[in-house]
Amino acid sequence: MVLDSQRDRADRILIPVARALRNVSPNALSWIAFLAAAFAGIAFYVGGGIFLGLAVAFLFINALLDALDGKVAKLTGKASPRGDFLDHVLDRYADVFMLTGIALSIPPYVPYGLGLLAILGVLLTSYMGTQAQAVGVGRHYGGALGRADRLVILAIAGILQAWFDPAGIAPFGVGGISFTWLGWTMAVFAVLGNLTAIQRGISAWRRLT
Repeated sequence: MVLDSQRDRADRILIPVARALRNVSPNALSWIAFLAAAFAGIAFYVGGGIFLGLAVAFLFINALLDALDGKVAKLTGKASPRGDFLDHVLDRYADVFMLTGIALSIPPYVPYGLGLLAILGVLLTSYMGTQAQAVGVGRHYGGALGRADRLVILAIAGILQAWFDPAGIAPFGVGGISFTWLGWTMAVFAVLGNLTAIQRGISAWRRLT
C-alpha cells in the first residue's frame, strides 16, 4: 500500500478538518460518503466528459469523508464496533457501485469480463483483511493495493478519460492488447487486487501457524 506510508502527512490535514466536524455524527459522514460513491457509480455508468468529471468529484467526496469518519469518531470518543462495522459495510457497497458503474458503462470503457475480475479482486482484498481479524490475527491492511491507492488511481484515470477520450472510442496499448484509460485501470485492479488478496491470505495463514 503506497499511500499507507503517508498517513502521518495526511493526518496533518485531516485532523484539523475532523475537529471542525466534531459536531457531526461519524455515522452520518459514512452514509454521505456512501451516497457520494453511489452518485459516482451512476456518473461513471452514463459516461461522457461532464459525467466523468462529476464521477471524479463524487469519488473525491467519498474518499475524503471515508477518511474523516473514523477521525471524527476517535476525536469525539464515539468510536464503536457498530460504527466500524457500518463503515466497512458501506465501503464495500461504495466500491461495488463505482466499479460496476465503470464495468457496465454506456460508452463501453471496459470489457465486462475485465470489470468482473476487478470487482472480485477488490472485494476479495477487503474480505481477506477482515477475515484475518475474524480468526484472531488482527485486521490486515497490507499488500500491493489498498483502498486509498485504488481511489487515487481511479480518480486520475477518470480525469484522463474525460480529457482525452470521453466517448471511449480510442483505446491504446501494445501487443494487440488495448484498453481505454479506465479499462487499464480496471486491469490493474484485477491483477493487483487479486494479488493483494493472496498476499493477505498468506500472511494470515502464516500467523495462524
